[in-house]
Amino acid sequence: MADVRPRILCVDDEENVLEGLTRTLRSLYSVETAVGGTKGLEVLKSKGPFAVILSDLRMPNMTGVEFLYHARRFAPDTVRVLLTGQGDFEAAIGAVNDGNIFRFLTKPCPSGVLVNALIASAKQYQLVTTQRLLLEQTLRGSIKALTDILAHVNPAAFGRATRIQRSVSEMMVHFEIEERWPVEVAAMLSQIGYVTLPADTQEKIYKREPLTSAEQAVVDRVPKVVEQLLGNIPRLELVREILRLYTRQFAGDNQPKGDASGETLPWGARALKLALDYDLLESENNPIRQPFDILRSRVGWYDPVILEAFAELQGSSKQGLRVRELSLAEVTAGMLFAEDVKSSKGVLLISRGQEVTPGLLERVRNFSFEQGVREPLRMIERQGASAAPEKVLSPIPG
Repeated sequence: MADVRPRILCVDDEENVLEGLTRTLRSLYSVETAVGGTKGLEVLKSKGPFAVILSDLRMPNMTGVEFLYHARRFAPDTVRVLLTGQGDFEAAIGAVNDGNIFRFLTKPCPSGVLVNALIASAKQYQLVTTQRLLLEQTLRGSIKALTDILAHVNPAAFGRATRIQRSVSEMMVHFEIEERWPVEVAAMLSQIGYVTLPADTQEKIYKREPLTSAEQAVVDRVPKVVEQLLGNIPRLELVREILRLYTRQFAGDNQPKGDASGETLPWGARALKLALDYDLLESENNPIRQPFDILRSRVGWYDPVILEAFAELQGSSKQGLRVRELSLAEVTAGMLFAEDVKSSKGVLLISRGQEVTPGLLERVRNFSFEQGVREPLRMIERQGASAAPEKVLSPIPG
């Protein structure tokens, strides 16, 4: 039978104190202990999640304040409680700000006071995680509804969005970006405004044909439309900021005075602009006009550090790939569409660059049954790769 007791991590530099805490708490909680802050962080990463962390303040090498500060980064939802001595009030007050401490208790602490404080802490953890789950489900449901609309109404724009998301995800891994979900969501929603464009205009954009001045004016209004579409969805402030600023040039020479530029631009906006412009150039498939030569020639447009890292990533990502012509029956999850998938009547069904997931493969087979699909399909295969799972965005923090 699974242990349903809240999990608590107790950290102290004295083993006898930890033994006493275990005896006091084990009837109500599942208790893990660690001697010192360094060991505490190891336990937190290897055995988490925990509902509550209880830490002593005075410990050698790493104080309780320092430990809880680092613990907050690894486990932001876990509720933090600090044990202090009578003379440590000033340090304890500082810990409330630095480590976002939920409670601090003075030593010696009566067992009844300790237990009641931990009961309140465990309830706070349950409240935070339940609320976060509810918000996350609501947010993910809203995003999925929008991207599903994009996939059905404009497969070309949806395909572009998935390619862009893959690019920014690679950059975030390289730069070890911690909060990834706003950038990933911004990438997926960057094309959602195109569903409002007339079909003829959408077709011109996809074929890279010149637009009339009236058509360009409509396209220029797309970012405003996106902001209006996302305005009533909770928790998307960071996403909206990225989508509002990604058209800005890094150097900022042509921006209005006081507008964001350079390092003041959100990292996600800088990465998204580069990924979008690269995708446009790469889609031309022009052997003379190499995308990165053009991107480098646009002085001041992009963050040079991100640009060079992305160029290196794109070079390495193409290693170990091969293009094959396959029948639909031979296509498997994990492959990439090397070219557009069209119906027998020439209608675009799936845009190039999309990764084959089990769900997408089922859709293509349904298309084939209902409308017919032109075969063979040109597919990109990662040599030695296994079937890929459905794409899941990074966790949305509370």
